[in-house]
Amino acid sequence: MSDLIVEIDGHSFPARFESAAPKTVDAFRKLLPYSERVIHVRWSGEACWIPLGSTDFGLGYENATSHPHPGQMILYPGGVSETEILLAYGPVAFASKAGPLAGNHFLTITDGLDKLAELGRGTLWTGAKDIRFLACEG
Repeated sequence: MSDLIVEIDGHSFPARFESAAPKTVDAFRKLLPYSERVIHVRWSGEACWIPLGSTDFGLGYENATSHPHPGQMILYPGGVSETEILLAYGPVAFASKAGPLAGNHFLTITDGLDKLAELGRGTLWTGAKDIRFLACEG
């Protein structure tokens, strides 16, 4: 059972919220449905991100990681770099121009990782893609 659907460039991916990050999940649920654009990361490896500037979710670290696995999404709550959401599609060492970072792993795409990697690589070569997060009914 999926908690939500992540749509990227017209492709749908089932996803689940991570119970180890309840405050981050709660903050993100309040945004749903959420639409934005993802761009390719600069320093971190095989990932895309949603820059959120100075957005303050009032969060600290929970379930934090610097090395999310493919399909995992992390929310960096801000601090030495801007607030952002990062989606790994391959190997990642989360960082910014300020150095290594850690973000709250709050969401995991559960199926379609091959297509996710294809879309991630496409974002590197062709630019930003639309992304939408939709809560599942029921």
